Amino acid sequence: MADCEETLRELETYLDHELDAPARDAIQAHLTGCMDCLQAFDFHAELRTVISAKCQSDELPAGLMAKIERCFGEDFDGDGRIG
Repeated sequence: MADCEETLRELETYLDHELDAPARDAIQAHLTGCMDCLQAFDFHAELRTVISAKCQSDELPAGLMAKIERCFGEDFDGDGRIG
């Protein structure tokens, strides 16, 4: 079973659905029994929702995409994806 330190360290990875099944199950089990970590999880999940909604509704400032493209150079494909 995960402890508080491990749960908090892996919280973002858990929210990104990037943990393997045993690690995910351990985090879920810990969240079920630990109110402090569950509150941290709820905060992070809500924060992601708010940031996602805000980012989708705002237009990029003029020239920002060009600056990003220059930063990534050849690794940036121009569609907003790296690779």
